[in-house]
Amino acid sequence: MSTSDTKLTELEQHELPFAAPCKTLATDAPLSWLKLGWQDLRRAPRQSLTYGTVMLLLSYVVSFIAWRFGNFYSLLTMLSGFVFMGPALAIGLYSISCQLQKGQTPVLGYCLREGKRHFGNALLFAMILMVVFLIWARAASMVHVFFPVRTEAGWQDYALFLGIGSAIGSIFCAIIFSAAAFSLPMIMDRKVDMVTAAVTSINAVLHNKKAMAVWAGLILLSLLISFATALLGLVILLPLIGHATWHGYQETIDASAWPEHD
Repeated sequence: MSTSDTKLTELEQHELPFAAPCKTLATDAPLSWLKLGWQDLRRAPRQSLTYGTVMLLLSYVVSFIAWRFGNFYSLLTMLSGFVFMGPALAIGLYSISCQLQKGQTPVLGYCLREGKRHFGNALLFAMILMVVFLIWARAASMVHVFFPVRTEAGWQDYALFLGIGSAIGSIFCAIIFSAAAFSLPMIMDRKVDMVTAAVTSINAVLHNKKAMAVWAGLILLSLLISFATALLGLVILLPLIGHATWHGYQETIDASAWPEHD
């Protein structure tokens, strides 16, 4: 690369905005994301379901460790960690959708290489998620300490316990959801740093509160179905949500100011 090209590249980076602009979404926009995600799953069933199966086995291993060396509350806390770690775990699914969008046949090995390429930013994001998750786990244990349910407790005691625990958990979930909604797909798609991607995601969520509330509700519903089916639902629902997230990013974020990855 010549000196002039280097100066031009540095100038372009200097002129990049702090956050990518976002589009205004219709309230039911997430439903179309799910439809497109389902189409991706049908076009690449082997790759998507293999990815979902691996995540299922991983969740069983984590559940076994939590149950073997902890207790029921440890197991519940670890399973709830899917809310926090799900976006980082789905980066390979974004790659599958990206390959399909480019008219390519998805290859899982390419997804692994994509994960390695973005390992630095993904690791940083995963560490942030882990810190938030550990803080939430500690907060959940403190709620259990300060608001114990007596042996002969009435429905008022259970309502107070669950209400306070849910309120605290919803705060952490809202923070993680806002930062993770579109940040990792943007990192995989464009040459952008983690801070810019997270700020872009938060800005998009705040500007589309109704649509993103619907999207959060759909994700919560998929988690409840997965837990109700002993996590077997993850095999299909995790790939579906992952593919849909990619299409949601494509529809919401205008990241054209940043160069694409090679």
